[in-house]
Amino acid sequence: MDKPKTVKILKFYPEKCEGGLGCEKACSQVHFKSDEGGDKSAIRIFKSGNSYKMYVCNQRGLCIDICPVGALYRRKNGIVWLDKEICIGCQSCVGFCPIGAMRKSSARIEPFKCISCGACVRACPNGALELVEVNIDNIKEVVYHKQGV
Repeated sequence: MDKPKTVKILKFYPEKCEGGLGCEKACSQVHFKSDEGGDKSAIRIFKSGNSYKMYVCNQRGLCIDICPVGALYRRKNGIVWLDKEICIGCQSCVGFCPIGAMRKSSARIEPFKCISCGACVRACPNGALELVEVNIDNIKEVVYHKQGV
């Protein structure tokens, strides 16, 4: 199988963000069919002084080698994906993620993360989010390299 060369990641323009959190609500709709946002959103926006910060998966793939059952892998489109059929809900990836982008919700056993679907981008009225395509070789990081990332 050919390894993907690029992946779409979220780019954040904090100067355009007004903190309405429509992005979080759109994300929780994708993952949980709910518009709660917050803990049910893979993207999190927090106020930081006079600006905002975004916390979301950067698709680097560090978590791939941590999963003890191989439920995390890189799809053909480059996105790091969690296979819910394989996942045992051990939360190793949640505890390991160095940027806190692998999320846990009490609504289900499997964790969840950004899948670069663009729902948050479409929901932002100010254009503070954009999906940009980057070269995987420029962003990927591995722990053990056992999964052939």
